[in-house]
Amino acid sequence: MAALASAGVQADTWRFALEEVSGSVQDAYAQEFKKRIEEASGGDIDVEIYPYGALGTSSQLTELVQSDAIQLTFASPGHLASVIPESGVFTLHFLFSDDNAVNEEVLGNSKAIDMLSEAYTEQNLQLLGVIPEGWMVWTGNRDIKTPEDMEGFKIRTMTSPILVESYRGYGANPTPMPYSEVYSGLQLGQIDGQVNPVFAIQEMSFYEVQDYMIQAKQAQFITTLVASSDFYSGLDDEQQQMLDKVTNEMRPYIFEKQEEYNADRLEKIKEDSDIEIITLTDEQREAFRPVGEKGWEVYREQSGERGSKILDTLQADIKAAEGK
Repeated sequence: MAALASAGVQADTWRFALEEVSGSVQDAYAQEFKKRIEEASGGDIDVEIYPYGALGTSSQLTELVQSDAIQLTFASPGHLASVIPESGVFTLHFLFSDDNAVNEEVLGNSKAIDMLSEAYTEQNLQLLGVIPEGWMVWTGNRDIKTPEDMEGFKIRTMTSPILVESYRGYGANPTPMPYSEVYSGLQLGQIDGQVNPVFAIQEMSFYEVQDYMIQAKQAQFITTLVASSDFYSGLDDEQQQMLDKVTNEMRPYIFEKQEEYNADRLEKIKEDSDIEIITLTDEQREAFRPVGEKGWEVYREQSGERGSKILDTLQADIKAAEGK
């Protein structure tokens, strides 16, 4: 950590830390980002990638960026909402469209992202991109088909107060736990289940110690790409334009890549285990909706007027995109 702290904001080496392991969706993004930045800079910039665990937890990675010890990281709202409540909008249940093409359009073009960027800047973070990683899937040691099945269910969540309150609304017992400890937590019975995109469930082997996977399409896993505001403002105009261009052009790439990863990993899970995969019907999903949407009230309370405007704008943009 001390060695990292000496890095200047004009460093030719950009250190990029991930919240996920090598081979993940974030790793796919980082490897392609590295290739494009190094090509666009003519070799003047070298991007070093640090997979999860190399430099610390998700929260620690954000702190390293804020202090300019590293240049780039992913900051998921599941933990970032503790610092930037407005970012918790991405964790809300039953907000996004069932049509992923709609979600791609909205996440790339909604003015809500500009409003959210202001909240990041106040925490010395430059919001460079909003990256979807797939639908969140529940796993458990019992099947979950109704909100009542969640009663007393010890589910691992990230640390966001909004997420915690959302699962309490279902009657579950949300249990924040570091990503690296989830497998042992499931194995030892400290938690009954967890929630992640399919690719993460496969690469972290959570399916090995769970009996059920439940696909409810209740929420997307969405992360954000951030740099420190000081680092970004310290770049010259040409470098800023290059960085903005690359991150904008990465959107369709990573959207397609995450769909590919999640589909492929689901097939691997089916091949390697006898875990029961449950896909909720539309009727079953609708039973969860009014309970899940109670988390929206918590979000509005915690994120204030700006957060409410962000949510309202996203809702309107999703509705408009679905109507096209």
